[in-house]
Amino acid sequence: QTPLKKTKALVGDAGVTFSNAYTATPLCCPSRSSILSGKYPHNHMVRNNSLSGNCSSKAWQSGPENQAFPIYLSKKLYQTFYGGKYLNQYGSKEAGGVTYVPPGWDQWHALVGNSQYYNYTLSVNGKAEVHGDNYEKDYLTDLILNRSLAFLDERSPQHPFFIMLSPPAPHSPWTAAPQYQKSFGDVKAPRDGSFNKPGKDKHWLLRQPPNPMVNSSIDYLDNAFRKRWQTLLSVDDMVERLVKKLEDVKELNNTYIFFTSDNGYHTGQFSLPIDKRQLYEFDIRVPLLVRGPGIQPKQTLQVMMNIDLPMTILDIAGVNVSTLNMDGQSFLPQLVPSARNGTSRPYFLVEYTGEGHLPTDPYCPKLGPGLANCFPDCVCEDAFNNTYACVRTFKDYNLQYCEFADNEAFVEVYNLTADPYQLENIVKKVDPALLQTMNQRLIKLQSCEGKKTGQDVFTTSLCCYTSSNRFTCDF
Repeated sequence: QTPLKKTKALVGDAGVTFSNAYTATPLCCPSRSSILSGKYPHNHMVRNNSLSGNCSSKAWQSGPENQAFPIYLSKKLYQTFYGGKYLNQYGSKEAGGVTYVPPGWDQWHALVGNSQYYNYTLSVNGKAEVHGDNYEKDYLTDLILNRSLAFLDERSPQHPFFIMLSPPAPHSPWTAAPQYQKSFGDVKAPRDGSFNKPGKDKHWLLRQPPNPMVNSSIDYLDNAFRKRWQTLLSVDDMVERLVKKLEDVKELNNTYIFFTSDNGYHTGQFSLPIDKRQLYEFDIRVPLLVRGPGIQPKQTLQVMMNIDLPMTILDIAGVNVSTLNMDGQSFLPQLVPSARNGTSRPYFLVEYTGEGHLPTDPYCPKLGPGLANCFPDCVCEDAFNNTYACVRTFKDYNLQYCEFADNEAFVEVYNLTADPYQLENIVKKVDPALLQTMNQRLIKLQSCEGKKTGQDVFTTSLCCYTSSNRFTCDF
């Protein structure tokens, strides 16, 4: 069973499915900021989902958002439409409120705050629009789809268009459309791999959940898994209706369609009930399906990152991507090999800055301060020192190497070929010379940033991918 059958058929089978697509960080706001800016988190400086962590802050608006990909599309006379969740703190008073519309968007229908399906406020081109809980009028997944279809009817056929739809699904509160609330009644979270396994030889946050999990945690995560699938049925309908509309207006064969997510998610892996924010494959891998002109159907391609999305979109739009100050690379050459030669990505960076609360959680007094997201059953999913950086490499070795900024200076290393579920941390078994190489790569990637002018503007990337799609640093 799957909730995305139509999406797989209409986008994946009609084009490319990426077997290894990754996010630069496994949390919504910093990951979305990477998709918009094409930068690693240490360059766009969005650390977490809070205003103080730079999520949709004034600093974000005056810096990276001013160089985000929609601005370049606008310069190419693209007609642009945004609908749905933007950044978690978007619309907050401290960041300009609902009247603030990010540059580059012609039609703006953005959710104020974090994911909701009903009872939300939208900023519609800078004006507040308050919604209730009537399915026909207010269900957000359907509403943004319907407005995008109207946009396709009203656009000028003389100019190209770009639509970005960001439905809340499958984010909590997991409110399915009425017709889908009984779907997948017998579905449970998969029991394979690292499900309900202890976090042996892992950083301290993975050592604290009780193992085996208590029954109430298992019930909770199974229920969450089922509800997430239910919400995705409306996303599947969205894809089907959008493809049909593009066909009706005779634009389907001229249009690239990307289907992806901003982070992974876990449900019971290593006895963590539900969340993201961890370095493991289940939290950093995302789906990516692409169809469009010149792409052969039923292809599978390998490695791509979310920081590559804006570079690829702008490459398609005819922007000279070698002039862009982004950390990603265009993967258009892999999608359309006849276009030109491309190089695959040998390794990349994943980074995360942990978030915690200074007071002890009143519901979990034994846990002490500095923790966050301690639910269900007082299992904490985050902490101040859940701060790490990883190198994920595919060339020569299928490895992940991670360092923590905690008082243990904890290191985790996994051989994904021998151990795809990351059950064994091999840091004490692996050749020290290899550890040193991976450490050097990590240092280089973390220090990768643009040269700065007197106005602190990034002008060129030093240690990331350049226009030649190769690292300029000597590893």
